[in-house]
Amino acid sequence: MKLKNINALITGGSQGLGREIAAHFLREGANVFICARNEKELSATRDELAKKYTSQKILAKACDVSDEAQVKELAALVLREWGSLQVLVLNAGVYGPMGATESVDLSEWKRALEINLFGVLLPCRAFIPQFKKAGRGKIIVLSGGGATNPMPNFSSYAASKAAAVRLAETLAGELKPFHVDVNAIAPGALKTRFIDQVLAAGPEKAGAEMFAKNKKWFEAGAVPLELGASLAVYLASAESDGITGKIISAQWDPWRTLHEFRSDLEGGDIYTLRRIVPRDRGKTWGDK
Repeated sequence: MKLKNINALITGGSQGLGREIAAHFLREGANVFICARNEKELSATRDELAKKYTSQKILAKACDVSDEAQVKELAALVLREWGSLQVLVLNAGVYGPMGATESVDLSEWKRALEINLFGVLLPCRAFIPQFKKAGRGKIIVLSGGGATNPMPNFSSYAASKAAAVRLAETLAGELKPFHVDVNAIAPGALKTRFIDQVLAAGPEKAGAEMFAKNKKWFEAGAVPLELGASLAVYLASAESDGITGKIISAQWDPWRTLHEFRSDLEGGDIYTLRRIVPRDRGKTWGDK
């Protein structure tokens, strides 16, 4: 078991990828605490997982991770129940409003930023002091296509996800002296409620290209949830110790053997957000 005796908190853990990560962690021997905003879904997921994984502890609490008071209450409960936390998985997220940036509801745009960005920041702030004191820890941020590519008609999602990844990279630098690894996962196109939302919005709001992609994923299949969950297990395990400040694709990157290339990853810009300059593309006109 790769995560034996590990305590992990997973936000957005009631459904989709969060639920899959929770199941994978339990299978690998971890104790898991899940949170989400919908208490009914959360309780049902906790009960299902508890019946299947009887050897591990599975706890749950409703929490809006964009609300500082609720996050502090959650952190206090986790530490009261378990005494310590080794892994923090920040999976909670929303697409936000779809449509042309100048036409979408501004309050909905801000709300997506609160959930996708502050929903990463606030739990990190709550648990970082404990990680520092312990001299170890793992923080895993779930990213998305918006972090690495423009997403027309999904501006709040794209902006918040890019910000969350840069926050993860920044925290990785701050926490490296304390042996706390911070990484982001790009799980790929998943067949979750997000696809349903795009199809319901239609090509007028989501854009013809995005609508067509989601229709194809819905009909022909998308990236298995298992890939992102397995990568989360890897990043939570001791095998990945020292790998930090990276955004890793579950679908495309050779993450199962990344520990073999620690020296190449150390301090470099592989698997990071960065600016492309002319020389990176074989051009010399930008040189001085």
